[in-house]
Amino acid sequence: MIPYRCEDSAFATWESGGDVTKLISGVRTKALRVISDDRGRLFEILRHDEPLFKKFGQVYCTTVNQGVVKGWHFHKRQIDRFVCVCGMVKLVAYDGRAESPTKGVVNEFFLGTHNPLLVQIPAGVWHGFKGLSSPEAIMINVPTESYHHKRPDEYRCDPHHNDIPYDWARKDG
Repeated sequence: MIPYRCEDSAFATWESGGDVTKLISGVRTKALRVISDDRGRLFEILRHDEPLFKKFGQVYCTTVNQGVVKGWHFHKRQIDRFVCVCGMVKLVAYDGRAESPTKGVVNEFFLGTHNPLLVQIPAGVWHGFKGLSSPEAIMINVPTESYHHKRPDEYRCDPHHNDIPYDWARKDG
């Protein structure tokens, strides 16, 4: 069975929950074209000859269990490029950059098996994601920098107790 593919893949919200089309400055999305046949599926994640490619740092895979939030954090130099290759996640970005034209904007993206999407998060933007699939979702990141164990470019805060105007709870209705 071929999963449903959303055509309007970027879904952004203000903290009030209303839909908007304004993405945080520097956030980019790319719908991933899925090629399916009776052998399976293929989709390209990132190519060196496309606008989203700036430079290569490393590729890593991380998992997130259903209902778990991995976040909040930001990087001073690194640009992240996330894809969920198995399951579904809610990826959220918050622009707390003082000089940004989109300061205070929250963007929310649902990506994964049912919505193959690459989301690029620029340096300085808080972000995190929540697992929506059981037992887990699998994410790939292609950041612009390699991880430096002795000097990590990573700044964190608690996912639930902070000054970021976002509630990770599901919104029914």
